[in-house]
Amino acid sequence: MIRKKIDAKGMELTERVVAINRVSKVVKGGKRFKFSVLVVVGDGDRYVGIGMGKAKEISEAVRKGIDRASKNLVDLKKIGNTIPHPITGMFGAASVLLKPAAPGTGVIAGGVVRAIMELGGVKDVVTKVIGRTSNPINVAKATIQAIIEMRTPEEILRLMGRKAPEAAAE
Repeated sequence: MIRKKIDAKGMELTERVVAINRVSKVVKGGKRFKFSVLVVVGDGDRYVGIGMGKAKEISEAVRKGIDRASKNLVDLKKIGNTIPHPITGMFGAASVLLKPAAPGTGVIAGGVVRAIMELGGVKDVVTKVIGRTSNPINVAKATIQAIIEMRTPEEILRLMGRKAPEAAAE
């Protein structure tokens, strides 16, 4: 399936750093440190994206992560303040279950998934990271995969070749 590219120009994106990893390389004179940063950006209403940045300094890695995340925005489909249906996203050994929740439930999620849901504008959702890993990068990619595969009821009816119930009554 081909995704439509979302242009981030003119959007008020909020960013959140979810994971920082320090990597060291042992060289003749000692150790060289570099940082990899996982960043989530979103407009707080509909669009959300993730990006990785790697650099010698954290601030530069965060900037690179924000740039990459804003280039990889996806459309988070919602019904009211929750998601349309339960779905499981998988990436590597990570598996993330997203379930709609009743109004007032709040975002019940752990670190990375919570950041993605909040910056995407979802107010009520229950999530669970299932699988053999809690690697934040794979969990983030599994969550984004679930968001991409999500469908609204109107989209499902259109794909089945049917009309929406209110349109069929006319």
